[in-house]
Amino acid sequence: MSATVQHVVWTIRANPVTGVAAAGLAVLLVLAVFGPWLQPHDPLASNVSMALLPPSSQYWAGTDQLGRDIFSRLIAATRLDLAIAASAVSLSFLAGTFIGSIAGYMGGRLDRVVGSVVDVLMAFPLFVMAMALVAVLGNRVENIILATAFINLPFYIRFSRAEVNARRGLGWVEAARACGDSHLKIVLCSLVPNILPAMAIQVSLNLGWAILNAAGLSFLGLGITAPTAEWGIMVAEGARFILSGHWWLVAFPGAALMLTVLCFNLLGDGLRDILDPRMRT
Repeated sequence: MSATVQHVVWTIRANPVTGVAAAGLAVLLVLAVFGPWLQPHDPLASNVSMALLPPSSQYWAGTDQLGRDIFSRLIAATRLDLAIAASAVSLSFLAGTFIGSIAGYMGGRLDRVVGSVVDVLMAFPLFVMAMALVAVLGNRVENIILATAFINLPFYIRFSRAEVNARRGLGWVEAARACGDSHLKIVLCSLVPNILPAMAIQVSLNLGWAILNAAGLSFLGLGITAPTAEWGIMVAEGARFILSGHWWLVAFPGAALMLTVLCFNLLGDGLRDILDPRMRT
C-alpha cells in the first residue's frame, strides 16, 4: 500500500465523519454513472392511472402527479445535478485560481484592479445575478453551468489572490526566481500547488452551493425544464400537492438535495487533511 493511500485511510479512520461523507459521495457517483441500469422504471414514462401512489414495494418513493416513478427520477436527476455542479465548479476554480494567483503574485495596479472588480461582483446578490444571466442567455444546461461558474468565480479569485499574496515573498519563491524560473512557472508550479489544501474546503462547499443554485433556478422556472428529471423541478412540482397530503413528492427530492449538500460540506475538512502535506508527518 502506497504512502498516499495509507494517509487517506488514516485520515478517514481518524475522522469518521469524513468516512461517512466519502461513502455518501461514492454512492452519488455510482448512481450518476450507473443510473440508467439501476432505475427500476423509466423516469419519463407517465401512467395517469398510477398517479400519486404512496411509497410501496413496487414504487419505493411513490409516484408523482403523472404516475412517474419518483425513485427512478431521483436516480436520473443525480447524474444531471452532479454534472452541472462539477462542470461549474471546475470552470470557476480553474479560471478564478489563475486570475487570483496572477494578481496576488504581481501585486501593484493589477492586484488593486482585480480586487476592486471582485468587491463589486460580490456586492450583488449572487443568486439574483445567476437568475439574470440565465434569463438573458436562456435556460439551457450549458448556460446554467456558465451562470453558476460566474457567480462562484469571485470566491476563488479572492481566496487565491490572498493566499498567493501572503507567500510571494517567502524564501522558496525567491529561490525559484534566483534559479531563473519565469513568473508564470513560479505561480503555476510553486505557488498554486501550495494553496490547494487551503482551497479544498472552498471547492467542496461550492459543489454543494452549485447544486442548490441549479435546483433553485429550476424551482423558479429559470433552470432545467420539465419533463427532465431534476431535483429542483421535482420539489417545485410536488409543492402543489403538500396540502393534499402527498408528502412524498417533496420529501424525497428535498432529502436528496439536503443529503448531497451535507455530504459535500462534511467532505471539506477531510480533503484539507488529505491534501495538506503537514498532516503526513
